[in-house]
Amino acid sequence: MRDDHERHDPPVNNGLVINGGTHYVGNQAVGHHARAYSGSVSFSPQDTEQVARTAELLTRVERLLQEHRAALADPDAAGRELGRLRDELDEAEPQPTVLRRALDRLTGFVQPVGPLVTAVGQLAASVQGLPLP
Repeated sequence: MRDDHERHDPPVNNGLVINGGTHYVGNQAVGHHARAYSGSVSFSPQDTEQVARTAELLTRVERLLQEHRAALADPDAAGRELGRLRDELDEAEPQPTVLRRALDRLTGFVQPVGPLVTAVGQLAASVQGLPLP
């Protein structure tokens, strides 16, 4: 027997849809009881493998910037931003906010060159895992 007063909630789409343009996305959580946390960046003690990986990625991005120079809207700005990132990493106490800003700007400059977008994404992940003092 069916209860005529029974309530049926409509189906819920917990997906994420983004259309058109450039999107800068921070922390996201999608789904039932999903949570996204944001906080300060913290770094663990010195890890020479991570430092070496970051150095390799800096060199790779630099090489890719040269290879794809003609496809970039402003290759000089991309090069300057990579230099700024490298300089900050060479500081005695690199500032996470300066590193993030340089990585965000570099990411914008390398659009839409796929190999550069991938390499800069890997570089950003590596920098976030760096054991900075």
